[in-house]
Amino acid sequence: MKTAIITDSSAFLSDKLMDKENLFVLDIPIFIDGETYIEGENLTSQQFYDKMAASDELPKTSQPSLSDLEQLLKALQEADYTHVVGLFLSSGISGFWQNIQYLKDEFPKLTIAFPDTRITSAPLGYMVELVYQRLKSKATFDLILAELTEVIEKTTAFIMVDDLDHLVKGGRLSNGAAMIGNLLNIKPILRFDQAGKIVVYEKIRTSKKAFKRLYQILAETTKDEDDKVYLIHANIPEKAQELAAELTNQGFDVSIATFGAVIGTHLGEGALGFAISPKLK
Repeated sequence: MKTAIITDSSAFLSDKLMDKENLFVLDIPIFIDGETYIEGENLTSQQFYDKMAASDELPKTSQPSLSDLEQLLKALQEADYTHVVGLFLSSGISGFWQNIQYLKDEFPKLTIAFPDTRITSAPLGYMVELVYQRLKSKATFDLILAELTEVIEKTTAFIMVDDLDHLVKGGRLSNGAAMIGNLLNIKPILRFDQAGKIVVYEKIRTSKKAFKRLYQILAETTKDEDDKVYLIHANIPEKAQELAAELTNQGFDVSIATFGAVIGTHLGEGALGFAISPKLK
């Protein structure tokens, strides 16, 4: 079995996955003030946040290229790959997953699986790493897909945004609600629901109370499981280090990740997330 893993640039990938010959990443373009950028090629995460702060308009993103995926699958088939696992950002925040389903029947020499991850960022990268490690241990394709299904079902993320106005620009919140929220200093806690959509989970007064509530949610969600916790931030590294140290002292297995340009476009600078994924033995 010769298996390729395909993901997109919304995934936060660990350094040990970089440059693996069987891992392929589809670019998600970012548009800022009429210019097109690809994070990691002509745009760093810091440059993105600097450009976003200086721009009068919210940056925009597009889906990965369907044509690029089709050409990649063709190349993989010609290179004698037999299996493909495609792990892309949630169908709840992008139409890409729905648009690619027909490709599974277009390449007769490939067994292709495109599970809906219902997530993005660090948990998506964790799923990619899981598949890579299972392939190294010679796991069967069916076992890999079964474990992916379990991880997807048990993965979730809670997010606190710093600026309600940013959610308005992205179409996530009405302008009237944002005005009231800002006046009352409301910090909404968002969540990826079971359909992979970002929804308002709770509305909390003040950042201090929101952080406290996030800790409670984290403890409640992980109390009966052995979980991996990702603390994901949008250009607030000092705060992330402080919170990660506190969580580590409380016994959580925590890694720090960043919301890159693709997700940062929709959440804004200062956003903070807790992502929870089950550890598989």
